[in-house]
Amino acid sequence: MVMDSVMARFAERAPITVMARLALQRALDSSWIDSLFEKHRHTQYTRELLFSTTVEIMSVVAVGLRPSVHAAAKAYLNLPVSITALYDKINRTDPEVVRALIQGSNERLEPVLQAMRQDSVTSVDGYRLRIIDGNHLPATEKRLKPLRHFRGAALPGHSLVVYDPDTGLVIDLLPCEDAHAQERACMAPILERAHAGELWIADRNFSTRAILTSWHRRGSAFIVREHAATPHPAVCATPRTAGRIDSGIVSEQPVSIPDEGQHTPLSLRRIELQLDVPTDDGETVIRLLTNLPESTFTAQQIAGLYRRRWRIETMFQRLEAALNSEIATLGHPRAALLAFGVAVLAHNVLALIEPAVIIAHQLDRPDKEEKIELSAYYLALEVKAGYAGMMIALPSNDWRCYDALNSQQLAQTLLTVAGHADPHRLRKHKRGPKAPKKVGYVSGAEARKHVSTARVLKAGRIV
Repeated sequence: MVMDSVMARFAERAPITVMARLALQRALDSSWIDSLFEKHRHTQYTRELLFSTTVEIMSVVAVGLRPSVHAAAKAYLNLPVSITALYDKINRTDPEVVRALIQGSNERLEPVLQAMRQDSVTSVDGYRLRIIDGNHLPATEKRLKPLRHFRGAALPGHSLVVYDPDTGLVIDLLPCEDAHAQERACMAPILERAHAGELWIADRNFSTRAILTSWHRRGSAFIVREHAATPHPAVCATPRTAGRIDSGIVSEQPVSIPDEGQHTPLSLRRIELQLDVPTDDGETVIRLLTNLPESTFTAQQIAGLYRRRWRIETMFQRLEAALNSEIATLGHPRAALLAFGVAVLAHNVLALIEPAVIIAHQLDRPDKEEKIELSAYYLALEVKAGYAGMMIALPSNDWRCYDALNSQQLAQTLLTVAGHADPHRLRKHKRGPKAPKKVGYVSGAEARKHVSTARVLKAGRIV
């Protein structure tokens, strides 16, 4: 597609911003969002304020273009309702709508990513990786009337997040309004979407008989860290040493657990890793339960695969560092969960932009002399720097022609625009490990002392 002169100038000078707009346009199509809302809503309805308008305002906050929902609403042209009505809409958004928004946007973005790569990239032959973990939102400001005189923390809820490390996309998100609800108690809707050919990796919070047997009955494989109390498998044979990996010695033992859905117990493999260096919690042994076949995966390979679970932790760190995923002013659980869901959508947009830059500049070539790893923080910073000005110069009507592009055409457009990006400006700057600091405890009088920084610098010491 031939760009006009203004669009071409932005594509050349602010390519990341243009790519973000194109990706957001595909992920957050207004007509699709409004139809999704009508399909999944329960108590809400539409009058003057469309749900797509609500999501658009929330996305401005998630990307960091505005510091709060109130500021974004004031800057929105022709908001059809009052700001109070907007907050009422946000505070009543059904969690099922948030989940459908994540699932649907992933289905709209993944074909573009696959067309960009021109092949299906899987790091484990024969399986699609799924990493699941819970994300608890931090305490919010106590603006709600019942909380105003409470001195403790007010927690707005948590979410179960399903992450595909091969694509970098969050493919499912289950919001939970009760911050004290157990993660494993919310798993039923996630388990319903498990399919054959998937490999689920999870920590010990998901090590229950019901979860493991449900995955197995649906044809999914799993690697789950064993909990000390559950599912308490029966030992079928003595353990045998299976070799060594870089973090310790690996052994394997056949075990089994009851399966209510079958007449015979479910046979599993217990992989035990004796760590050379204890974890931060002082643990020296990690036990894993898996139903992966021994003929295809060795114990060392399974121990290595489990270490990929930390990729979802890295994704959570990117959400916190590069995007506004935790808005302290939104105290209502449904509002906070909607804000987190829209921030996850913004993360998926960045996950589409990053490989476009990598492919366009061939940064993943094995023979590339200079290895450049891109930073999600600097990608988000580039988006924030030019987005507002670009939308003034190029209003929404100028972008409608891109709605007609299919996945292959949009992928090619993103790659063309990505060719103007400078990977050196977007590279990640790694730092060495932080020196451990001893946390000491002092009296209140000592903690309240203060100094003049200018005087300290002049004297070279605290006097």
